Amino acid sequence: MTQLRKGSFIKKAKDISISSALAITLFSSGMMLPGCSQKQDNEADYSYEETTYSKGIRSHIKEVKPGEFKITDEESVDMDKSVAIVTYLDGHTDSLSTSAAKALIDSEMQGNQSQVSHNSGLSSMLLYGGMGYMLARTMNNGYINNMRQQGAANASSVYANPSTYAKSQSAVQDVNSSRSTRVVNSRPAGGRSGFFGRSSGSAGG
Repeated sequence: MTQLRKGSFIKKAKDISISSALAITLFSSGMMLPGCSQKQDNEADYSYEETTYSKGIRSHIKEVKPGEFKITDEESVDMDKSVAIVTYLDGHTDSLSTSAAKALIDSEMQGNQSQVSHNSGLSSMLLYGGMGYMLARTMNNGYINNMRQQGAANASSVYANPSTYAKSQSAVQDVNSSRSTRVVNSRPAGGRSGFFGRSSGSAGG
């Protein structure tokens, strides 16, 4: 077994004592180790606004010619009952949930965005009708809102007639009126920020 010299042992013990004293001094003075940020215990730093809607849209869409559709009716409903009911020329119907409607719009836009803006296909009915209005707000779809603004001049053309369009606008207003905003506190359990307030799963930094 290797024997340490007495002087070497004393030197190591002295170094450890100095390191420990330095660490205690750093923490007691409020200094943080490099790579770790210090945040003030401020409520605003841990809060955000959450917007929700209690009303949604039920849209009735009918195929009037092969591949061409029109919105025949729209009404406001409870959010969890939002749906697009599509009736085809052969008589069968499909019910598209909000997520299915969004997926169809996404698919068409990825294939040829210009076609979505200038045709009478199903995706255009979903985009420019009340369903598109609801999707742009409840799912934070900024690009859908942008597309709707670009085609605003032709928005009424997706409806079967002026009275259907007017009814749709009333339904859209119901959706907008159901909007509510609340402040959500996202502060971690324990309530304190800074070095000792971090969760056990986070690395220093």
